[in-house]
Amino acid sequence: MQRFYKSRNKVAVLKCAVDMSQLSVEDEVELQSLLKQLLRSINDRISGAPSTECAEEILLHLEETDKNFHNYEFVKYLRQYVESSLGTVVEEETKSLTKDGQHAIGSGHDTLIHAVTRRTRDSDEYQQMMQTLKNTMILVVESLINKFEEDQLRKEEMHREKQHSQSNSHYSDNCSDSDSSFNQSYAFIRQEHLQALAEKLDSSRPKEVRWEALQALCCAPPSDVLSCESWSSLGRNLCTALTDLDLSDNVLQFIAKSFSSSPLNVTREIYTSLAKSVESSFQSHKLSFPTGSSAIDVNRPEISRLLKQIRLMNDFQKEVTTFWIRHPEKYMEEVIESTFSLLSLHHEHASASPGTEKALEPIHLLALLDIKATWFKKWMHGYYSRTVVLRLLERKYKSLMVAALQQCIHYGESCESFTDETVDTGSAEVQNSGSAQRSVYTGKELEYAFFVHSLCVLGKLLIYANGRKLFPIKVRKRKDPVTVTDLVVILISIMYQHPEPLHNDPSHTDSLSPSGLAMEVLWKLCERTECAAECLYQTPVIETLLAPVIALLTEQQAKLKSPAATLTLIADVLARIANTDRGLSLFLYEKNLVVAHSERTFAAHVIVQFTLRLLDKELSSLSESDMSDMLCGAFIFVCRQIYNTCEGLQVLRPYGLHKAVAAAWKKTSSLSERVPTPVPGAAAGKSTNDLQNMLIWEETLLDSLLNFAATPKGLLLLQQTGAINECVSYMFSRFTKKLQVSRCEKFGYGVMVTQVAATAPGVVALHSSGFVQALVVELWYVLECGSEDVRVVRPRPTPMDPIDRSCLKSFLSLVNLLSSSQSVWELLGRQPLANKSEYTLREMPTSIPDLIDRLIAVNSDAKINSLFHYEQSHTFGLRLLSVLCCNLDSFLLLESQYNICSMLLQSQRENVTELDTNKGEFIIDGLSVERNHVLVRVSVVGGPSERTLPPRALQEGEDPYPWPMFSSYPLPQCYTLEPPKIHHNSQDSELIAFLASPKEPTNQEDWMDICRRHYCRVMTSKPNSILNGNVLADLLEKVVAHLSNSSTECFFSPAQYKAEEKSVKSAAISSVEQLGINTCLRYGSFLKLLKEDAVNDLTLLMKHVKIFLSTQRVKTASELITQQDVYPGHDWLASTVFLIMAGDMERSLSLLLNLSSQLTSAFIWPARIHASVHVPLEVAESGIPPVYWCTAHYVEMLLKAEVPLVHSAFRISGFTPSQTCLHWLTQCFWNYLDWTEICHYVSTCVVMGPDYQVYMCVAIFKHLQPDILQQTQSQELQVFLKEEPIQGFKVSSYLEFMEGLEHRYRSIVLSDMKTICNPVE
Repeated sequence: MQRFYKSRNKVAVLKCAVDMSQLSVEDEVELQSLLKQLLRSINDRISGAPSTECAEEILLHLEETDKNFHNYEFVKYLRQYVESSLGTVVEEETKSLTKDGQHAIGSGHDTLIHAVTRRTRDSDEYQQMMQTLKNTMILVVESLINKFEEDQLRKEEMHREKQHSQSNSHYSDNCSDSDSSFNQSYAFIRQEHLQALAEKLDSSRPKEVRWEALQALCCAPPSDVLSCESWSSLGRNLCTALTDLDLSDNVLQFIAKSFSSSPLNVTREIYTSLAKSVESSFQSHKLSFPTGSSAIDVNRPEISRLLKQIRLMNDFQKEVTTFWIRHPEKYMEEVIESTFSLLSLHHEHASASPGTEKALEPIHLLALLDIKATWFKKWMHGYYSRTVVLRLLERKYKSLMVAALQQCIHYGESCESFTDETVDTGSAEVQNSGSAQRSVYTGKELEYAFFVHSLCVLGKLLIYANGRKLFPIKVRKRKDPVTVTDLVVILISIMYQHPEPLHNDPSHTDSLSPSGLAMEVLWKLCERTECAAECLYQTPVIETLLAPVIALLTEQQAKLKSPAATLTLIADVLARIANTDRGLSLFLYEKNLVVAHSERTFAAHVIVQFTLRLLDKELSSLSESDMSDMLCGAFIFVCRQIYNTCEGLQVLRPYGLHKAVAAAWKKTSSLSERVPTPVPGAAAGKSTNDLQNMLIWEETLLDSLLNFAATPKGLLLLQQTGAINECVSYMFSRFTKKLQVSRCEKFGYGVMVTQVAATAPGVVALHSSGFVQALVVELWYVLECGSEDVRVVRPRPTPMDPIDRSCLKSFLSLVNLLSSSQSVWELLGRQPLANKSEYTLREMPTSIPDLIDRLIAVNSDAKINSLFHYEQSHTFGLRLLSVLCCNLDSFLLLESQYNICSMLLQSQRENVTELDTNKGEFIIDGLSVERNHVLVRVSVVGGPSERTLPPRALQEGEDPYPWPMFSSYPLPQCYTLEPPKIHHNSQDSELIAFLASPKEPTNQEDWMDICRRHYCRVMTSKPNSILNGNVLADLLEKVVAHLSNSSTECFFSPAQYKAEEKSVKSAAISSVEQLGINTCLRYGSFLKLLKEDAVNDLTLLMKHVKIFLSTQRVKTASELITQQDVYPGHDWLASTVFLIMAGDMERSLSLLLNLSSQLTSAFIWPARIHASVHVPLEVAESGIPPVYWCTAHYVEMLLKAEVPLVHSAFRISGFTPSQTCLHWLTQCFWNYLDWTEICHYVSTCVVMGPDYQVYMCVAIFKHLQPDILQQTQSQELQVFLKEEPIQGFKVSSYLEFMEGLEHRYRSIVLSDMKTICNPVE
């Protein structure tokens, strides 16, 4: 061995071995060899221990932590010795204890072991073995220690001779102050020796003597030195030696070792002493550095010494946070306070001669070493230390913040004078890379390092509420104290003076440029809601950010060094502000900007106007090179954060931004096609770069257009641009790559896909892009195929749920895709099922009809045999069918094209115990239960208290499924409940009298106002009273007649309808319409509202309505299936009116004709406005109904403001409120509300106004909030809203809430509803 050990911990191993009872030795020489071998094996473990005690703990628990413990020769030798010494004793004790069955093997086995162990340890043989072992080990250990000390003394002598040979130059040491103390040799040292060293270190002794004493001290364990009796005098002498250039490095070496190996209660004393010594040195030397471009060499002895000392302090500052929480707070407070005391040192003469020199302070050297204030960031990270830091800053050391703030202000004010010299500001950072380390810095670089350090400190303070409470701060040369807002404005101003293009990665914040540092602080403020509210969402900040934009808009010259780069940075901050609810509200609703002639305006208007000017390149103040695509894209991105919200789109829509972006996209797309294709092998020329830039710009514009689809009305605007197919294809390309929507978007494309899929043109675009096919293939893969390599090793577990978790995502995606009846009609209309006689196992479905053919219409052996997992896959299909059939129009299409009910009934007939006879019982299994549920769902119409749906789960007990199954109609009576009895004597007599009065009111009060007041009083004051029957029919009839006779109330031209009876009767009724009529008749019969012969009257009414509405429709050239000839689905409002009128065809038709002239009809009567002549041709051909782009749009907007938890739940689930509203309103809440509430919905919208349709949907979501939040957690929100009725909702209970919404939002909602004739302008 060249050297026995490198550290004190290895000597601790030898001492510890004396106390270990496991060791066994017969020969001293052999034992030494084995012990050395063991210590070599565990060298890394004990060398890394921070103290002797830790090394001893490692050895004592070596068997628990070292898997090779029993393989060491030392341990093997030990085991053999113990067995030979105590084996006989153990056997005798075991026989003694087990005699007569006292301790049987089994439950008492551990008790037996403990008893044998205790008796063995008490035996004489054990005592004798231990005594022999102890005596032998003492001799071995002493021998090893003596040998070690001899080697150590020999090494010290050689080192001393070497040092004396160099004494002619100076006393230097090559050991860096950052070296680990574990790389040095330690030896145990006696108290007498330490006392002698303390005396030798006295400042009165010769320098050589003090140097030798320091060398000896560095070789001693710091824990022994720090715990000695003479430490107080030793510490004083060490601090004195720190001021000596020749001895300072040796003292730092000892301190570094102490920091790395001692607990905080010891090191904090050393740290505070070091801080005081550094502070004293600065006070005594009063160092300075030249201002301007003159340089200072930090290798000057007096500066180098201080730099090393501060470096050691900085290393400790950054490491101490990892362990000071384990010690009393007072220790931490001492460390923090001594640091602040040092950094707050400020020389009064610093500004005496500002043109020549400035005082060099500790903060300058600390900034060079830790330019981004990592130490302060670590101290502020944990609450434990942050509290102390902020308390001390507030009470004693506010001068630190004053100096930091003063430095930032000074830099901001003097930016223009030395901008050019500090372009390469990154060079101010100290590079610790050997020969590349800098030693010469200009005065400006020192000042800049101080500025960067100050900015990082202030930026960290702004993040925390208590840090912001330290403001305002009074500084020199400023009349008013500096507030948080003032500081942010200063940062923005600095950003203006030193702009640089943003990195591609927004998280890239390593740059030391002023703009990069300022942006880093601003980004962090944007990320925190409270910070942003106090720091950014202030009028002066917004004014400063938008001042250059306003100047350019008003044809003024903006004072910007690099306009394009500066404006890009501004756009980045604006986008982050607009991405938050509070920031968006600030942009939209607060007039905080002054434009020409002292006129104030909204930030959103300024931003969109500037963006439009950039798109049109109409900014004369900017050069053409400054108006780059990158700058334009940055401001479009700001607008995108605004228009992808309902409230933001409401403000930006009048500017026609979607048209401008679409025009730019079309222009760019046509230009990119003209660029010649690069030739392989040719050098990349200008055309290649131009093409690449054009493609990037084209994708940017497409992405911006796509984000209009985030809202229902935005989707209509996107469809009107003609770019919806390209946008959806672009979205699909990003969706397949699982790319993020944007850096500001928290969720993926799920919500946008769902929004697009709710409309006919959207789902067609999804289909043509390949999205639908990809979804079907992915579903088939997880449902039928799976991963083959995994299955070989481990078979796939049998699913316990009807829809396995692996298939849930695909199931929900299909539900989102097929939620709207329009989507179902576009994907399934006129599409027959394959119904092949044979299916190969490799044949995969690629479309929705294929999926229905393989998973739902499983009506042949060929289909059954083609499925690897028949029950699971068919169950999946039946669950999907159940969700589809919740939409009545979707069900009517499926039933008319595929005879779904007949197919299900046939499957039930075949699922009996005795198929050949009529006496067989139904086999109860998962599939039969699912089929029974679907059959009841599609056959029985009614709200939550009008029908009962059988459960899908079996019950425990003798009868697991008590619900009767059926294979033919009629249904068992148990699935229909008795309709609630209506007490007609509960109708309000005052309302009846008002309706019966033939006279108009004589006073100025409008008849409709009186009627609304009566209606609200009846609905709210008498909860048990029900407006139904004749009273409700009379109310609707009178109100609609009154409105249609008033020229001011008629929104559309009054109906001019006269049809010959012969032509009406000869009109054809489609199979879908006939199925709808049958459904209405079943519901009316159940409610006892219709007579047996009502079928003719209802059919006649439907024919009249069909003929009348056909005269109100445009002839479209659209290829959409839903836009061909007739309304796609059944007219549920006409059926509702027919039931309200108790089957009276004449009254029903009259009411509908009068209603057609009212604005309300455009929203509660979807068939009336379908492809209507009353809307622009482009909108009529779009296939997007007003109930979607208007009603559903405002439902989403009001939900965000009034029921934010529900709005967030929808965002998380990837589902949209607009889809649910479209479903409910299209079928007039049939199957979701009881008949009474359906009547109240219609009457409320007619009497109170069409905007109440929006308020009612919001009220329902508010009512369902607990259920929605619960279902979101279980990822079942879509299915819940589809399959479950709205339990417990009463219109009367929420009418006051709806009136409150009317008071707050009618001016917006109703006004926009009135623009239905021109919605895209």
